[in-house]
Amino acid sequence: MNFKKLFLNYCKKNNLEINPNQLDLIDELNLFYNHNFNKSLLKKIFTKQNSKTGFYLRGDVGVGKTMILNFFYNNFDKTRQRFHFNEFMINFHDFVFKNKENKQENIIDKFVKKLKNKSKLIYFDEFQVTNIVDAMILGNLFKKLFDENLKVLFSSNTKINDLYKDGLQRDQFLPFIKIMKERCYQAKLIIEEDYRKSVKNKNERYLYPLNEATNFKLNKFFRKITKNLSNKEITLTIKGRTFTIKNYFNGIARFDFKELCSKNIGAEDYIKIAKVCNFIIIENIPIFNSGNSNQQQRFITLIDILYEKNIPLMITTQLQLDLLSSSDDLKKTFKRTISRLYELTSIKYTKL
Repeated sequence: MNFKKLFLNYCKKNNLEINPNQLDLIDELNLFYNHNFNKSLLKKIFTKQNSKTGFYLRGDVGVGKTMILNFFYNNFDKTRQRFHFNEFMINFHDFVFKNKENKQENIIDKFVKKLKNKSKLIYFDEFQVTNIVDAMILGNLFKKLFDENLKVLFSSNTKINDLYKDGLQRDQFLPFIKIMKERCYQAKLIIEEDYRKSVKNKNERYLYPLNEATNFKLNKFFRKITKNLSNKEITLTIKGRTFTIKNYFNGIARFDFKELCSKNIGAEDYIKIAKVCNFIIIENIPIFNSGNSNQQQRFITLIDILYEKNIPLMITTQLQLDLLSSSDDLKKTFKRTISRLYELTSIKYTKL
């Protein structure tokens, strides 16, 4: 398959700037595809089991990693699945819980077999590891994925060596890093510009500072988009827990930051919220520091999921977007959140 020709046509059709570094990356993806899918039968017979069936793409925020891997994924001519990593691990833990009585077969083997029956390619966008429970599982889980010859795409802001850096019991995570380095092609996309901050992405739905003028703009916009809609409070059920959306207007939801990020909720809740919303307003985002890093981590997870699910936002906060502060531990990760907020609050990014 000639991915470069397809990509050039794609750029022309969508009026996208063609960057030579991105074209080099397309060539690398084409080699990855040919190595794994265009082999002769004889070569397949003699290919070692530990050949590289993963493609790990690293790059700074907003350089086009997701765009290129989405392009590759969408032109992949075989069965495939794309996951937000949090959603993937939630699916795994749910699978373990539902099959805990069946001890005749290794649960990881059974889970991977189910994946393999559905897909030849799995794609994780913005791969990261923050949870100690997940960190302890990943070595065995991904070894099995690669051993079963599943092809896996990763995009990340982080080098493989730096995954779960400074995490609890990281020494137990090192076998996973070893497996990733052995079984993945590693590529890096270097582009100076963050495309999400371009003029096209003027963030007209990001409002600051927190004052009467900002509140007036928000309320005026809110009245406009909910005109002729009535407020029908809904309650979501997540594994026996409930979460109520009090301000809900036929897919348009309005929250205070504390409702979403100061309670003991997480990725499963955010995924459920995203399923019933097509536009979300989040008010009163605070200044982040070491004193509220837990809330900031929830906010990062929330924005990752809303970005993955293509949910446009309106935001109110105290500072302009480039000046949003961060706790020291989350500064690097928060760069991705800021970049994504540029896009999610931009005038071109809307479903209304």
